[in-house]
Amino acid sequence: MRKPNVIVFFTDQQRFDSTGLHGNPMGLTPNFDRYGRMGTHLFNSITCQPLCGPARSCMQTGRYATQTGCWRNHIPLPEDAETLAKLFNKGGYHTGYIGKWHLGSDEPVVQRERGGYKEWLAANLLEFSSDAYDTMLWDGENRKVKLPGYRVDALTDAAIRFIDRNQQQPFFLFMSFLEPHHQNHLDNYPPPAGRGVDVGHWVPPDLVALRGSWPQHLGGYYGMVRRLDEAFGRLMDALISLGLLDNTIVLFTSDHGCHFKTRNAEYKRSCHESSVRVPTILTGPGFGGGGEVRHLFSTIDVAPTLLDAAGLPVPPGMTGRSILPVVRDRSTPWRDDLFIQISESQTGRALRTQRWKYAVTAPYDHDRSSAVSYAEDALYDLENDPYELVNLAGMVPFRSVANDLKERLLNHIDRVENEQPAIVDAPQCEPLQLMPDKGAGVAPDRLAIDPYKSPLLEVSEEFARHKRT
Repeated sequence: MRKPNVIVFFTDQQRFDSTGLHGNPMGLTPNFDRYGRMGTHLFNSITCQPLCGPARSCMQTGRYATQTGCWRNHIPLPEDAETLAKLFNKGGYHTGYIGKWHLGSDEPVVQRERGGYKEWLAANLLEFSSDAYDTMLWDGENRKVKLPGYRVDALTDAAIRFIDRNQQQPFFLFMSFLEPHHQNHLDNYPPPAGRGVDVGHWVPPDLVALRGSWPQHLGGYYGMVRRLDEAFGRLMDALISLGLLDNTIVLFTSDHGCHFKTRNAEYKRSCHESSVRVPTILTGPGFGGGGEVRHLFSTIDVAPTLLDAAGLPVPPGMTGRSILPVVRDRSTPWRDDLFIQISESQTGRALRTQRWKYAVTAPYDHDRSSAVSYAEDALYDLENDPYELVNLAGMVPFRSVANDLKERLLNHIDRVENEQPAIVDAPQCEPLQLMPDKGAGVAPDRLAIDPYKSPLLEVSEEFARHKRT
């Protein structure tokens, strides 16, 4: 049998809870939800860097951002990086890239900075080279190409043309959308004309509690999410019509989420689930009927997973691991925690387990990827506080938990970055001295809890109301 085709359907800044599989009741993602149920849904999919350029470097190489050298935006991917495209090229695949790149030094992206992709129709910074109805890309000869239609549709049309042209040979196609990322020069989220969404039905509890910019942005954001899902359905329909569906691996994922200025002054670059947790499914050979996988999956696992599923060797230099053995057998040994690096808003590091989120931070230095000393910034109990509305850092009853997570985080830093920084404990406080999380638009007394008395952290009236509904 011929090698399986591989397609990455890659969105930008898409929250995990914008999908039905993660409990969003608004019906925005019927195609994602259906194929996720038919294939494999990676329930706990976490980016290792909630920032566009660094996350993309991790996805292309299977390595952390400090290992690729692209630890903040505007650092080109090294020309000698061992990338997905180069490895699929060696494996006899025809490779193509369509959409946003964000790993080059300028516009248009010169060939040596394209990561090895053979076919090219892309822009380095699509958010600046184009608008919702003005899609401008560059082809492999650095010629401008303007595509008609709403940007999501324009890129999808180009991808379907690529598939049709290359259906007689195994191909690897990376589709990189801008949506549902904001349009930078306008600071808005432009949906298809007349297709914004009324958000009165449901708003994620963290947004309700922490305010931010969501009242003016969420309707457009959801409109973009809905059109992305329609495009995903069109892509899958094209594979069906060409007889390629059963022999094509399709990964749907995103680079990071969006907290709508609830956690800092922009949209990502924080340790919170709204920033780091993304929707991820896999379909096709090896993933059909895989069901819901709750093991912790990282962006660095994308490259080894796709190579493994295609029957290609995974280079020993990749830090990530293929999730395919776990899909086949849930008892396969796997990691207990995930390491997250954060830059630009801070020099931050975080650890995410099935239950806990632990984060430390230091002032951001544009010229340094790391710090010699960090301060504890956040501790969340994700089991009882999934929207991270109660920060437990410094609370006496959780000191032993924080100490354990601190040690594990330091081990990750040592292993990945070859550094041994200090971590300063958060100031000590008793449970009923608890203050609301940074940026929260909620009175302190409404977030006071007593963990000595209750195993369940009931946080804010807004969160409780949404839990009931």
